[in-house]
Amino acid sequence: MQLSYCTNVHPAEDLDGVIRQLREYAGPIRRRTGLEVLGVGLWLPAVLASRLAGSDADLALLREVLSEQGLQIHTLNAFPYGGFHNDVVKTDVYLPTWAQRERLQYTLDCANVLAALLPDGVPGSISTLPLAWRDPWTNDDDEAATVAFAALSAALRTLKECTGKTVRIAVEPEPGCVLDTVSDVTAWLAAGIPRGIDPDFIGLCIDTCHLAVSFADPAAAVRGVGAAGLRIVKVQASAALHVAGPSGPAARRALEAFAEPRYLHQVRELESDGTVLTADDLPQALGELPGRGPWRVHFHMPLHLVPAQPLETTADVLEAAVAEVSTLPYARDVHLDIETYTWSVLPGRHTDLVEGIAGEIAWAESHLLAPAPS
Repeated sequence: MQLSYCTNVHPAEDLDGVIRQLREYAGPIRRRTGLEVLGVGLWLPAVLASRLAGSDADLALLREVLSEQGLQIHTLNAFPYGGFHNDVVKTDVYLPTWAQRERLQYTLDCANVLAALLPDGVPGSISTLPLAWRDPWTNDDDEAATVAFAALSAALRTLKECTGKTVRIAVEPEPGCVLDTVSDVTAWLAAGIPRGIDPDFIGLCIDTCHLAVSFADPAAAVRGVGAAGLRIVKVQASAALHVAGPSGPAARRALEAFAEPRYLHQVRELESDGTVLTADDLPQALGELPGRGPWRVHFHMPLHLVPAQPLETTADVLEAAVAEVSTLPYARDVHLDIETYTWSVLPGRHTDLVEGIAGEIAWAESHLLAPAPS
């Protein structure tokens, strides 16, 4: 599997900002890890994606900087449309939805940019949102989204015919969205195949933080994708916050430190009978969920971080999911993108970003990519 780290951790919204982040962070991270080449999962806001798609000169400049820093692009993150580091993001991250033509155009721009940046013979991937936040979402919206994905499939086929580059879209389930779980995405995409959604070009992104929050079995979730006639295109390597006993005073104090105003931190509680209780954000969970069973919080934790008790992470879910994906016949084409975008809102004092992401990459290489002992 091809490893990278996602640059949506950096607040850059224009070409100068992206070039600066590559030189100030990605290049130094590569040198810190000792890698000859480092993969970066580039986040391009919509305005910049449109600019790059229409400018050979800007693409040439970006390729030059990537080469200068020893970086390679295999995957893009096209989930946030823009403003991902605004003071408050929350549910704005799901706009525009897949029922709006701006989302399709943004994704097409990203596909054209990625095709221009991909090394020869390497397929590319673009992760995208699971249609929209669940409310409001109508039957008309669902129809519009199906039509958009059929048009996207056709455009990606044409892109391959014209450039020889394969670019696949990876739909990323997230708690609280229209497509909340892996099984939701597989069912929706499978139903759209007769309507023109092409499984050769449209598949899944498994974000292992989101997977863990849903309390899904990681191996079963991966196997279910293949059973539906679909493929896993991308894995976002991420870990959720886990608290075995969320009602205790120490746990409550520790959790309150993670209730920050920028991003949405959905919470799920697992009851003893297997029922999963839901809250759309951590402050709501602290006020409403009973705390009888363990909580998992949608807060992307650094992969190598071992928090102080009573907090834990779901790095074990990440390891189990990647182990299952690695058995797939097309595993070499799956992109493994470290996506810890929350460093800026992580409670407490932590190491500098270069050192932190380098630590995550080292952890991923030893825990996710190292050969199993014989």
